[in-house]
Amino acid sequence: MTTVLIRFARANDVGVLLQLIRELAAYERAPDAVVATEDDLCRYGFGPERRFEALIAFVEEEPAGFALFFPDFSTWRGRPGLYLEDLYVRDWARRLGVGRRLIARLAAIAIERDWPALRLMVLDWNPARGFYRRLGIEPRSEWLPYGMAGEALRLMASQDVSD
Repeated sequence: MTTVLIRFARANDVGVLLQLIRELAAYERAPDAVVATEDDLCRYGFGPERRFEALIAFVEEEPAGFALFFPDFSTWRGRPGLYLEDLYVRDWARRLGVGRRLIARLAAIAIERDWPALRLMVLDWNPARGFYRRLGIEPRSEWLPYGMAGEALRLMASQDVSD
């Protein structure tokens, strides 16, 4: 029987976490997109003002995947929820229940913290969409993702007229 362990990432896990993030970027066809460093992960995940938390999955003591998450907030519910930024399972560990266990642990964290929702986004081509549907995570097609970064963000900030 395969032993799968899920635990919260620790500061000394940032090297493994960054490697898994890079593998995820390669899987998502953007291998050069990762600019995060171990220092960034330490600062924002394990520093005084944490911006994210992460779970790491191990199969037979070998790192097999991760889930990086943080609270979001619903103005309609008036409460935080859990936003799953990234979930990744190494190819060799797929079909061993690692992804399901990561999602189950995230759901338990949301319940423990009285966060009534778990949200995530999935690339339209990602075969994991079927996995998510089997777990009861459904797409919300009435909502379209929008975002701003880089030069567009700087340009908009330059138009700020607040005091």
